[in-house]
Amino acid sequence: MNLWEIFVAVVLGIVEGLTEFAPISSTGHMIIVDDLLFRSKELFSPPVANTFKVVIQLGSIMAVVVVFKDRFLNLLGWKKNITVDQRLGDRLKLGQIIVGLLPFGVLGLIFEDVIDTYLFSVQTVMIGLMGGAVLMIAADGFRPKRPTTETVDQMSYKQALYMGLFQCFALCPGFSRMGSTLSGGVLLGMSHRAASDFSFMMAVPVMMGASAVSLLKNWEYMTAGALPFFIAGFMSAFLFALVSIRFFLRIIQRVKLVPFAIYRILLAALIWLLYF
Repeated sequence: MNLWEIFVAVVLGIVEGLTEFAPISSTGHMIIVDDLLFRSKELFSPPVANTFKVVIQLGSIMAVVVVFKDRFLNLLGWKKNITVDQRLGDRLKLGQIIVGLLPFGVLGLIFEDVIDTYLFSVQTVMIGLMGGAVLMIAADGFRPKRPTTETVDQMSYKQALYMGLFQCFALCPGFSRMGSTLSGGVLLGMSHRAASDFSFMMAVPVMMGASAVSLLKNWEYMTAGALPFFIAGFMSAFLFALVSIRFFLRIIQRVKLVPFAIYRILLAALIWLLYF
């Protein structure tokens, strides 16, 4: 076991865990930190390094399962801690999650090779950061003055589908899956918290599917020596995501999207200065 490799995995896991649930692109931040400091593609092969940046997000996703365990129990029919909306007859349904996943799943499978080959770069992240910032500013600028959907249990199948379409922007590293879906939900009349909750719920099957596809595609490049690297990153991402997800849920209703958009613009400008 190489201690430097473990250190790199832990640091990238921290970056992933702290940024996964903010609309600033966790994948983009990992690519930037890795390219500037570590160059994991030189520690392992490029396919292994790119797969790591996808699979490591499972650690953060497990934090979602822990925090939203009651929600997932409700989706599976094991009701627990019923909300006011659910007592009145409203309830988020498994079908809405599936509808939201379809656009991303179809396009992800079609363009998976293109994404892995051409889009895991700092230049792409810079473009994605700027594009996502514009979308987020537009979402807060043109959203309804009063949300028509206050909680995730009140959302419709149409809103689920459109949020799924907005999620497709995140196929470009740097755009941010969270930023895309949050912006879409807010434009559709959802509160920031309701859009956040649905985005978190969709994240679990999305990242599980993306990780499975990436692992299967690059399985021939995986070695026993890479296993500690993956485990260390996974555990680091999980622990730091547990903290960041609760923090994000507390502040998103207060700060909205514009402060995150400003951060993205400043980060994109810094990348441009450093690289170009």
